[in-house]
Amino acid sequence: MQHQKKKRSKAVDGGLLPDANGKEPNPGGQTEGSKWQRPRLSRKSLMKCCLVKWIIASTTQQGPDSSDSDLELSMVRHQPEGLEQLQAQTQFTRKELQSLYRGFKNECPSGLVDEETFKSIYSQFFPQGDATTYAHFLFNAFDMDRNGSIRFEDFVLGLSVLLRGSVTEKLRWAFNLYDINKDGYITKEEMMAIMTSIYDMMGRYTLPSVRDDSPGEHVEKFFQKMDRNRDGVVTIDEFIETCQKDENIMASMQLFENVI
Repeated sequence: MQHQKKKRSKAVDGGLLPDANGKEPNPGGQTEGSKWQRPRLSRKSLMKCCLVKWIIASTTQQGPDSSDSDLELSMVRHQPEGLEQLQAQTQFTRKELQSLYRGFKNECPSGLVDEETFKSIYSQFFPQGDATTYAHFLFNAFDMDRNGSIRFEDFVLGLSVLLRGSVTEKLRWAFNLYDINKDGYITKEEMMAIMTSIYDMMGRYTLPSVRDDSPGEHVEKFFQKMDRNRDGVVTIDEFIETCQKDENIMASMQLFENVI
């Protein structure tokens, strides 16, 4: 066990998730006397991402691999776009994409991730709760063409937005998650379903401790602020504008970011 931990730590230090400034962001991304600011991303904060931890663990188990990833692409049944194209479309470096691809290929030799894999990942990282429903919603947010599987390209494009996108890009992605039926609007029921699934997954270890009525309280408060014209649904413009202007909502988004 000790040996495994050491190896995993080495894999992280190897530059998959470079730390630009070596500092942790302030909790909630706030500074004294100022409005909410986007937190700086450090290696440690990126490592909170379950999907990245899953990939890194797989890369570590596989051992170092110096072969060129472009050659590896021919080994899977579903071949992703070239690394150059993905590098242009994401915030990841070529080296990071190679590392992510090696882990992805190791876990998913077919080149595709299905919903059961997502459920398995989140059950491992949140054993104290029930991650099934949240994993289902998250999978659907990554599965943009709704065909029941996620390609490597979709996977890294989503991760790039979630880990290194601008505030607006992250909010657009969050809107897509909350818009369960993908009709371009968020209803109170949809927001309630997502919030409840997060609370179910976090279980009794959620801080601050969760009361049964907490998801309902959150949804009621958020929805009242976001549904500006009181038509019973929230549009993407209402969602982004409200979130960016309300530092309490932006701070609450940190809970969401910790469960990706």
